[in-house]
Amino acid sequence: MAHTFVKDVMISDLTTLDGSTSVRDAAKLMDKNNIGCIIVTKNQLPIGIVTERDFVKRIAAKGKPLYASLEEVMSSPLIEVNSDETVWEAAQIMKTNNIHKLLVKKDNKIIGIVTATDLVKICSVGSDSEMRRICDQIITRMQKK
Repeated sequence: MAHTFVKDVMISDLTTLDGSTSVRDAAKLMDKNNIGCIIVTKNQLPIGIVTERDFVKRIAAKGKPLYASLEEVMSSPLIEVNSDETVWEAAQIMKTNNIHKLLVKKDNKIIGIVTATDLVKICSVGSDSEMRRICDQIITRMQKK
């Protein structure tokens, strides 16, 4: 396979919550569904993201209460990649922005998410030397931040 595209590896089942939802309710949902992030919405439109990393950096480290709203602690603006881009481009965007979860858009609509874990999984599939070389480069670049 010459190129792997974001649309081929993205997760399309996104979990969203309104920005007024409490941190505690979001954490409970993330735990129940075993997911690492929630897309924060306002009037059904995506305005931010809350990740496990945000729970450390934006909530616990800052002493935010569990009743704080997601809108108070979310990462924003959203960083996106087009669904027709390659996984290499997605990895570059993640590295440049020091993020591990990247929203996928098509026709200006959020349709999925790709994670650093997804990119690593691609590396472990098959024994194609070119794919392994690309994956090694992705991992090395992400480690350099």
